[in-house]
Amino acid sequence: MDLSIVTTLYDSSAHLNEFYDRITKTAEKITQDFEIIFVNDGSPDNSLKIAISLHNKNKRVKIIDLSRNFGHHKAIMTGLSHTKGDLVFYTDVDLEEDPELLEPIYKEYRKQDDVDVVFAIQEKRRGHIYEKISGTFFYKMFNFFSDIKVVPDAMISRLMSKRYVTSLIRHKENELFILGLWENTGFKQVQLTANKHSRGQTTYKLRRRISLMVNAITSFSNKPLKYIFYLGALISFISFVTGSYLIINKLFFGGMLTGWSSIMTSIWLFGGLIIFSLGIIGIYLSKIFIETKQRPYTIIRKIYN
Repeated sequence: MDLSIVTTLYDSSAHLNEFYDRITKTAEKITQDFEIIFVNDGSPDNSLKIAISLHNKNKRVKIIDLSRNFGHHKAIMTGLSHTKGDLVFYTDVDLEEDPELLEPIYKEYRKQDDVDVVFAIQEKRRGHIYEKISGTFFYKMFNFFSDIKVVPDAMISRLMSKRYVTSLIRHKENELFILGLWENTGFKQVQLTANKHSRGQTTYKLRRRISLMVNAITSFSNKPLKYIFYLGALISFISFVTGSYLIINKLFFGGMLTGWSSIMTSIWLFGGLIIFSLGIIGIYLSKIFIETKQRPYTIIRKIYN
């Protein structure tokens, strides 16, 4: 098979038919030997019903129905693991990224030598000022802490070789951050500038963005643990110097630092630092606890093939 197209479904009924029509027309310009894989990630609407009707109409359509909602990134990995094409194209079904991107990405792929991935990046970051600032902050924080550097404003749409996908799905961790895994897999990857549309409010609210950033950083970096050690060493040094000063001041000069406010401020400061440091350690312990269970990151209820 020449080409596999993968996308995930969650509250996607409003876009599914249009996506199917547009991606099918685009794929037919490239090859007649392709498949479209819909991964139903426990969608609460009638996305599965629509996808089944498309499957009945066109046997190129394959549906992987998950037993519940496992999350976007895990659904992506599940879909990629069931592809048969020599090339694999992933994009989201919500039409924020045009399905027609497949054509210029494919042309760029054919122009390059020994390339395994061509992916799109935003020409100009979309959204309101909150989305732009939070997105920039996320990428800067991740790239600061992690040895794996991700491309800022990378889009989800990408064309991948079979050998790249085979290497990618070897990652078996439950705590997935797909952008990091794409970079961690390596191979030659090429960027292509494209436009991304904004279709209403983003589902990534502040709490979800913070959760994603914490998960991403702790999945690809142990630097926070190292910084806890450095912080503890610095505080111990300052405490030693301060204690020595107070003792010398008392013994030789008869002075003594007094004041309820300063004592309470110190207690709250160091208490907060201790709790914060324990919280970071707790996050890493939680990840170890989850990964050692070796649970499958998705469970498939049924495959329509």
